[in-house]
Amino acid sequence: MEDKLKELKDELLFTQKNAAVERSDEQVAIADAYAEDYKKFLDAAKTERLAVKEAIRLAEANGFVPFDRAKALKAGDKVYVNNRGKALILAVICTRPLTDGVSIAAAHVDSPRLDLKPNPLYEKAGMAYFDTHYYGGIKKYLYATVPLALYGVVTRKDGSTVEIAIGDKEGDPVFVVTDLLIHLSREQMQKPATSVVSGENLDILIGSRPFDHSKESDAIKLNIMKILNDRYGITETDFLSAELEAVPAGQAKDVGFDRSLIGGYGHDDRVCSYPALTALFALENPAFTAITLLCDKEEIGSDGATGTQGNFFPYFMEDLAEAMGVKARHVYPQSLCLSADVNSAYDPLYASAYSEQNSSFINRGVVLTKYTGSGGKGGSNDASAEVMGVFRRIMDAGDVIWQIGELGAVDAGGGGTVAKYIAQLDVDTVDLGVPVLSMHAPFEVISKLDLDETHRAFFALLDRK
Repeated sequence: MEDKLKELKDELLFTQKNAAVERSDEQVAIADAYAEDYKKFLDAAKTERLAVKEAIRLAEANGFVPFDRAKALKAGDKVYVNNRGKALILAVICTRPLTDGVSIAAAHVDSPRLDLKPNPLYEKAGMAYFDTHYYGGIKKYLYATVPLALYGVVTRKDGSTVEIAIGDKEGDPVFVVTDLLIHLSREQMQKPATSVVSGENLDILIGSRPFDHSKESDAIKLNIMKILNDRYGITETDFLSAELEAVPAGQAKDVGFDRSLIGGYGHDDRVCSYPALTALFALENPAFTAITLLCDKEEIGSDGATGTQGNFFPYFMEDLAEAMGVKARHVYPQSLCLSADVNSAYDPLYASAYSEQNSSFINRGVVLTKYTGSGGKGGSNDASAEVMGVFRRIMDAGDVIWQIGELGAVDAGGGGTVAKYIAQLDVDTVDLGVPVLSMHAPFEVISKLDLDETHRAFFALLDRK
């Protein structure tokens, strides 16, 4: 009777696999080695521009070349399109007709941060500051007292552009948003978390010494500007044509005595972007044309020329289809896309925010998410049963340890991904990603094994037969 019961349970009930249990010591060692390369990518890709730059470097090392619309394409060709240095499309051309569809791994390379305002520099009470406007969804108080690095570009009046990177190299200074001392915080501590630190108080302390010991007004501001002028050849008016981003300083780190986890800034969504790249690089002779799409602006709605709501991806597909003598609209319906974005890992310290039975867990593999959105699934793609069935088969055929997960309890909040924008092109799309602890914090945490399963998942899609 017990044997029959076990047989029925194995046949009829769902048992979630755990990569920490299921994977062999050899497979765990492979995952750990893969994680070391990912940490290097994370450190090199602190902004969307740097992520695209590093992705192109890796792609060219793997044989990819810029896409030339004037040249015919053949099976095995590897091409990429760089969209303004902030978004990227890479493709490996297949042996099957393009009208059989393409395989798409779509992720984003922007992350929450503090952006400098167009006129950022000011002096007050003997200190110099940069005025900021936060980008994406953050708990503002988490950015107080965190060491910050400054990255970006400044376009000078003559049209030349200079890159700025300060805060992560050995010997670099860092910057900081100050906080009120606990001894004077009685009123502050009574405020709701959304206003403990206001958006207008997220200004960055950048210096305190006046130029040439002067007592004149704005002498500290002048000293800062003199330093920047000497190093980068810019003046204060050049901030009007700049994109400068303050991000948490420091390298990605192993977390835990067992080093099973990685902590760092920007896992959302570079922890999906990197596997989407490496899976593409690992292809040899894909049956279907394989595409990795890395986009910008997801954290603020995917708008603009480099966001997924823009036309750069459909235009690329039109060019690709034209080169193959077909129409893009005949390619989309046969195609499959994994919209890669992180999901919220179940945190037992905040259990009430989750529906445990439908949450994703650390070490249980990559997460397939049928729908995201908020409330009544608002803003979600909501993949059909048939599409979910297709991706279940792809995951199982690729020996991927995967799980199902929502973004928390119903009415607890919610969020969106780029999935709906890909689906609007008539492409069957499902969300997939890595479970993350402390998502959107300056220091997020993921599992090395879940990272490796995400690589496996993308490879299973891009290499499908």
